[in-house]
Amino acid sequence: MRPTPHKAFATSALAAVAALAATFLPAAPAAAAPHAAPKAAACTPAQVVANGGFESGTSPWSQSSSSVITSRAGESAHGGTSFAWLDGTGGTHTDTLSQSVTIPSGCSTATLTFWLHIDTDETTSSTAYDKLTAKIGSTTLATYSNLDKNTGYVRKSIDVSAFAGQTVNLSFTGTEDYSLQTSFVLDDIALNTSGDTTPPGDSTRTPAAPAYTVSLSSNTDGTVWTGHESATFTNASSTALSEVYLRLWDNYHGTCSAMPIAVSNLTGGTAGSLSVGCTALQIALPSPLAQGQSATIGFDLGITVPDGADRFGHDGAFSFVGNALPVLAVKDGAGWHLDPYTNNGESFYSLAADFNVTLDHPDSLLIPATGTSTDTPGSSGRTVTTATASKVRDFAWAAGPFNKISGTSAAGVAVNVYSVSGISSSDAQSMLSTAKTAVDAHAASFGAYPYGELDAVIDNNYWFGGMEYPGFVLDLVSTTALTHEIGHQWWYGIVGDDEYNSPWLDEAFTDYATDLALNKTGTNCWNSVSWASSAEKITNSMAYWDANSSRYSTVVYGYGKCALHDLRRVLGDSVMAKLLKDYASSHWYGVSTTAEFKAAAQAATTTDLTSFWTQHRIDG
Repeated sequence: MRPTPHKAFATSALAAVAALAATFLPAAPAAAAPHAAPKAAACTPAQVVANGGFESGTSPWSQSSSSVITSRAGESAHGGTSFAWLDGTGGTHTDTLSQSVTIPSGCSTATLTFWLHIDTDETTSSTAYDKLTAKIGSTTLATYSNLDKNTGYVRKSIDVSAFAGQTVNLSFTGTEDYSLQTSFVLDDIALNTSGDTTPPGDSTRTPAAPAYTVSLSSNTDGTVWTGHESATFTNASSTALSEVYLRLWDNYHGTCSAMPIAVSNLTGGTAGSLSVGCTALQIALPSPLAQGQSATIGFDLGITVPDGADRFGHDGAFSFVGNALPVLAVKDGAGWHLDPYTNNGESFYSLAADFNVTLDHPDSLLIPATGTSTDTPGSSGRTVTTATASKVRDFAWAAGPFNKISGTSAAGVAVNVYSVSGISSSDAQSMLSTAKTAVDAHAASFGAYPYGELDAVIDNNYWFGGMEYPGFVLDLVSTTALTHEIGHQWWYGIVGDDEYNSPWLDEAFTDYATDLALNKTGTNCWNSVSWASSAEKITNSMAYWDANSSRYSTVVYGYGKCALHDLRRVLGDSVMAKLLKDYASSHWYGVSTTAEFKAAAQAATTTDLTSFWTQHRIDG
């Protein structure tokens, strides 16, 4: 989350502390030689197709004629202005488009995606006269024909994990017979790779590998949702699991006698007491769950969205439904994490999970949501939106008569901007451009974006500035704020943390990532700094910041970001960049701790960082 207004970095200076960076760091530090580089990840997440949107000329594509990659009239791009147009001549003809790609070794997931539009003059409903064939090397991945004609672009997704570790030729071949044209139009081609689909193991964190299945139906304006949710999970701990806890986070926004999140008719366990302001529900399991064993609980669910432009609230006709789905609390070496909700920042600590969510709603409502969504007709006047998301920490959505615009980043990420009434078309277009640039910039720094599409919901009435969820963000019209929220897709989303006890691990890292994306170097970061007391530290928990709320943004966002810039100056730019990319890869879908990051940083340099952590007040 990015608070608004973003508090000033500091209002006064203490000379002794203001000199901190100057006395500790050389004026123009040289990169230190690494002592022991961080352990290389088996797979560095990447997007390996170059110029997949055809907006940078024709290189490195090979095409059968100079007219294949084009922006000429007659067809249109899915995103940008250029596209690849194969065939469409109305006579015997073959067009080809190809590029050599290297799929990194060790990657368990590699997915080819592209957007395809087919229009044809063929009238048959049974004979494939004209064909488009997609291949890797000599292997045919898919074949499309005039029978697959459509009125717009359709996103295609093909698993190519079997080719990991190979350099192969990705090719598309279109063939027409002697009459009646068929045009095969391609755009925004991408091949994303990532590492293990199983998050890094830590047997102290349980219940692990949650999978949530949700089916909800809304009232006419999207402010009330009712239905059913189930959660399947596995005990990763060597200690038998006799209970679990559901976090009903949004009950913070109501009272225990009038809860916005209502759970009933529980199966698979026995409901115990509600605690922590009715945001935690204890569930006793029928019998203790041994290590490696799985179980499923199910329950009926009711969600009532309160009034207000909040991360859980509605601004007139527009509802924002963040943190509303009950999720499993985490038990780790410290025990069950049943921290209170904080409105000052985040309390959320959850493990990577799979979600399959079905939302039945009136046709008049658009539903941006976490994951990749498809719409199908429901009962009269209604639409069913099905959203699927893999290895995400939470699920959020919005509902309302939004204005929607879409595009695709240069690296092939589908981006949608949903605006409430009152947001100008120029501001919406600006936010779409920002989102496309930001998602690619962060991916280049930390690893390819793995969540398919990205939805940004824009409303200038958000009191909180912006808020992140996996594949879904809420934001004002602000380039910096939106770049920040999209940075959270990596720092909190992909690389998780305990947000209540270690908020700097997502907020400071994301503000640093925002600076990188916006080409800011952190120059003069410490020009004006003051610590409120000896107890104030960058690594303090939300319990401290809730009691000292006026200092939260200044220290966690500001000083935390500047500390990372200082670390970059100690390590050198290239070593710091490698450190963060390797650290993200090694914690992909896992959980980061301050101790682990400090250890990784120390391994990257011969400089003893002990005094660095002390002077920058980074404990842990």
